[in-house]
Amino acid sequence: MNLAAAGHGFLSPTGVEIAFLLVGLVTLGAALVTVTTRQLVHAALWLVVALGGLAVEYLLLTAEFIAWVQVLIYVGSVVVLLLFGLMLTKAPIGRSPDADSRNKPVAIAVALAAAAALVWVVVDAFRTTWIDLDGAVQGSTKVSGEILFRHWVLPFEALSVLLLAALVGAIVLSRKKKEGQR
Repeated sequence: MNLAAAGHGFLSPTGVEIAFLLVGLVTLGAALVTVTTRQLVHAALWLVVALGGLAVEYLLLTAEFIAWVQVLIYVGSVVVLLLFGLMLTKAPIGRSPDADSRNKPVAIAVALAAAAALVWVVVDAFRTTWIDLDGAVQGSTKVSGEILFRHWVLPFEALSVLLLAALVGAIVLSRKKKEGQR
C-alpha cells in the first residue's frame, strides 16, 4: 500500500491540525508572557490573547458553543473584572517591583510538577476512552448544556459569587476614608 492510499497519518497533518498547533504555540507564548511580565496591565492584556487563543482552539475542535462561552465569560467578563479591580485599587500601571518575589526556581519547580501531574491525570483518565461517533456531537449545545447543568452548576455559581465578592472588595478598598473615620 503506498503512502497516498494510506491516507491521513502522523506525518501528513491536515490544515486544521497545523492551525491547531500554531494557535496552540501562540497561546502558550501569550500565557508565558502573562505570568512573566512585571506590568500588571500588560499581563491582563496578554491574558486576553491567551484566552482568545483557547477560544480559537475550541473553534478548530468544532465546539462553537464552548468557544463563544470562552469569549463571553472569560475574555469579556473575567478580564474586564480584573482590569476594573486594577483600576479601582489604584494598582501601579507601570513596572511593579512587587510583582517579582525572587522565588523563580521554586515557582518553576512547582509549575513543572503541576504540569506533569496534569498530563498524567489526563492521559490516565482518557487512556481507554472512545468517542461515540453515532451519538450527539460532543461540542454541540445540547450535550454541553446537559453536562453543564447536570454536573457543573454549583462550581459555576460559586465562581460567580467569588467574582462578585472580588468586585465588591475592590470597591471597598478603593473608597477613600474621610477624616475622623477609622
